[in-house]
Amino acid sequence: MIVNNTSTEVALLPSRPLLYNVIMLKLSESLLDKPVMSLRTGQPVATTRGLLLNPNNLKIEGFYCEDRFSKQELILLYQDIRDVIAQGFVINDHDVLAKPDDLVRLRELIKLDFVLLGKPVATISKKRLGKVVDFATEIETMYIQKIYVSQGLIKGLTGGGLGIDRNQINEITDRKIIVNDPLDSGAVRAGAVA
Repeated sequence: MIVNNTSTEVALLPSRPLLYNVIMLKLSESLLDKPVMSLRTGQPVATTRGLLLNPNNLKIEGFYCEDRFSKQELILLYQDIRDVIAQGFVINDHDVLAKPDDLVRLRELIKLDFVLLGKPVATISKKRLGKVVDFATEIETMYIQKIYVSQGLIKGLTGGGLGIDRNQINEITDRKIIVNDPLDSGAVRAGAVA
């Protein structure tokens, strides 16, 4: 609709809410020890206990779960998660949980048993930065977007922890994570605007 306001035309557009591209990040503690709830029964069927993490691309392929009924270890694949809510994970039904031996495609990854928390972090120039104490995961894709590194007691008192974006990671080995040097990369101190 165009309104003529004394020789100046003003276009009035219909009122619309602004649309934002929201990326939902969750810290590691909000992913573990959470109930896995069935849409069919409306009840918890398992509890997440650990991550099935691919170190080649920092993607959570699934979650190790403790079955509510048999207490055995099962795996919930990320593609079987219908929704992630504050109370936990939502799945269609208990039958999407799989025994580790049944997941042939992920057998090598299961055998690798990669754990991110506690992994030492160093720069390309071999400077030790500390250990991974937490990470943030983008829920839609299950890619880890940022790792948080504790710098030890002395450095922690003076400089705080480090937040390192996934694009600053140079290499991940069995023993450590190698990142670009902070002055060259843009590794951000925790609490600073990224």
